[in-house]
Amino acid sequence: MVSEEVRDAVAAGRPVVALESTIIAHGLPRPRNLQVALELEEAVRQEGAVPATIAVLDGRPRVGLDKEQVERIANEEGIRKLGHRDLALAAATGASGATTVSATALLAARAGVRVFATGGLGGVHRQWTVTQDESADLGLLARTRITVVCAGVKSILDVPATLQRLETLGVAVAGYGTDRFPGFYLSDSGHPVDWTLDSPGQVAEVMRAQDALRLPESALIVANPVPEPEQLDPELHARVLADALRACDAEGVTGQAVTPFLLDHLVRHTAGASLNANLAAVRGNVRLAARIAAAWAGA
Repeated sequence: MVSEEVRDAVAAGRPVVALESTIIAHGLPRPRNLQVALELEEAVRQEGAVPATIAVLDGRPRVGLDKEQVERIANEEGIRKLGHRDLALAAATGASGATTVSATALLAARAGVRVFATGGLGGVHRQWTVTQDESADLGLLARTRITVVCAGVKSILDVPATLQRLETLGVAVAGYGTDRFPGFYLSDSGHPVDWTLDSPGQVAEVMRAQDALRLPESALIVANPVPEPEQLDPELHARVLADALRACDAEGVTGQAVTPFLLDHLVRHTAGASLNANLAAVRGNVRLAARIAAAWAGA
């Protein structure tokens, strides 16, 4: 179900920005999660675009939530975490859930929304050769025409392997104002990107070229680094992440439990600095996405 506001904006060619809901339900503590959710929607509006926060409520996928629905996602117990593979199961069982990058991108694209802002993508996990653990985000983005503004991938992942996988899948990646791939909490993951885009208008031109050339229906990833003054101190990040990885091995944490374990360790052992860097990245991505959406609508 697409909200009337989002449906009307898409039909009229006005700028719309999709927002995921996992950060609301699972990424932040209460009541800060609700405050941030409303703040991000307001940031989109301040840039002249319409926010389309996406979630599943009582089995119904929703593109564009009202305030009461955002409050449900933020405060209701039992809100599940839904990737795109879970959507049919949630719909059939009447479940409510927050959408990850893959589910949000899919539902946004189906609703005609072309621009999506998030924090960081999922990717290839460390020790992939042993665990075969790779985020569903990558495969979904390889077959979904949407522009994703993000701060790279989470630094707890295998960044070079993720970049290689994106290349293999044919997903275009460009740094925004940088030739370095950001590392979510960090402005620079230590790895380069082949392409740099310097303005929302230039991003919109790439989007137009994707359509004009009739390229495969894959995404465009715009990797927007968190500003250096707001990034997590790189030395602190390296030290705490190394400790977190050792703790993960010592406690036998595996599979889907690894990412939340590592992220929680980073929050607790950086005195919340990693969370602040996360929020700085998301805020910057949302504002940039709204400007790109406006340039796309104008084009």
